Amino acid sequence: MNSSKLLDKAVDQFASLPGVGRKTALKFVLHLLKKDAGEISHFIQSIEALKKNIKECHVCHNIADSDTCEICADPRRDRTRICVVENIKDILSIEATSQYNGLYHVLGGIISPMDGIGPADLTIASLLARTEQEPVQEIIFALSATIEGDTTAYYIFKKLKNKENLIISTIAKGISIGNNLEYTDELTLGRSIVNRVRFSYNG
Repeated sequence: MNSSKLLDKAVDQFASLPGVGRKTALKFVLHLLKKDAGEISHFIQSIEALKKNIKECHVCHNIADSDTCEICADPRRDRTRICVVENIKDILSIEATSQYNGLYHVLGGIISPMDGIGPADLTIASLLARTEQEPVQEIIFALSATIEGDTTAYYIFKKLKNKENLIISTIAKGISIGNNLEYTDELTLGRSIVNRVRFSYNG
């Protein structure tokens, strides 16, 4: 308990963010209290605008300011390759390596029966459609090295394995088994993208 209920409420809101404890939340709130009214207003407006105006790219399901994200709209990107990732954070991780210049596809999760997530809950159908509508020559799986990640990759692989002239690859196993992409350092992730291998399943 703090001396102010307003302070407590603000701390509660910041502490609800992932990875933010109450001590860190209190630091954030006290820092904001030192800002002038104009800066606080700008901060609030930025968050409100984000929630109100942010969109989902109709092509790859990345976050975007318009109907198409900047990556999909960039004519300099290699449109023959699509890197399949679980979530938006994985795109940020891969882009930070500067080792990949193709396009992406965000699944919005991975197949996990324990969590009630099946293929229909992901954007797999639109990925399959892209392989028919776009000049795609390679699908690269950049999914977490977990049972769920492997299951998801295998499901998509079965849907695409008979498609002629389509290479299906996966990032090299420089990433420890069981690790999520967002926790992998940029050097390891970058090398895994560059040294990707043909996808195979031994389950």
